[in-house]
Amino acid sequence: MLRIIVLYVLIPPLCLLFLTLLGLFLQWRYRRLGYTVVWIGAVSLFVLALPAFANTLLVPLEQNLPLTPPPDEPPQAIVILGGDIQRTSSKLMYPGSLSLVRERRGAALARQTGLPVLITGGKLRPYDTPVGELMATSLQEDFGVPARWVERVSYDTWENAEMSAAILNQHGIRSIYVVTSAWHMRRALQAFASTGIAVTAAPTHFDRVSTDLIDFLPSTIGWSTSYVALHEWIGCAWYALRQWMRSSHD
Repeated sequence: MLRIIVLYVLIPPLCLLFLTLLGLFLQWRYRRLGYTVVWIGAVSLFVLALPAFANTLLVPLEQNLPLTPPPDEPPQAIVILGGDIQRTSSKLMYPGSLSLVRERRGAALARQTGLPVLITGGKLRPYDTPVGELMATSLQEDFGVPARWVERVSYDTWENAEMSAAILNQHGIRSIYVVTSAWHMRRALQAFASTGIAVTAAPTHFDRVSTDLIDFLPSTIGWSTSYVALHEWIGCAWYALRQWMRSSHD
């Protein structure tokens, strides 16, 4: 939980709000410095609120993905990465919209290929039902596709990959489709890279850079998209560092 709070605070746009407030505070004693900090924070908040700009951060994450299975090592299973959950006032939990979109893509791919499905995802909060468990139930009940394996412990994408690989290795599976959001796929591929399993990307959908006039108007959607994009870019950098650290110790 603390980790999630730290991420929300440190990754824009929320940290820019704190920066702007800091500038207002500094103006009492350091007028020029405070004025500069306020403008940096305010302008950055405005730019990140533009959906057109936010999408320019997001779309490059979705490019150059390995969408074609390797001819010498075709996928033997489908791995669906856990997403979000929906909590209700009656304390019931269901897969959220992000998870459902991934389920739909995985179900369609399972029907098309006949391959077994593994769903991976642990608890988002201490008293939650594991995401993988909720998604497996939904995949069966809502899409008519059973999950062969369910991983219920992993906390993040890196653990999704490691714990899924442990299950797959027990069954001699060395090549898979990975189903997740297109903007999340690059980081997922980095996580699976160290497992030795060949991965073919099966993203849910691709975003686009829009030139519609409405996308040049600030909105909360712009902030949300900017947060997702920056979170992924920072995550990719962190995973690259983890891979380097691991290889340097081998």
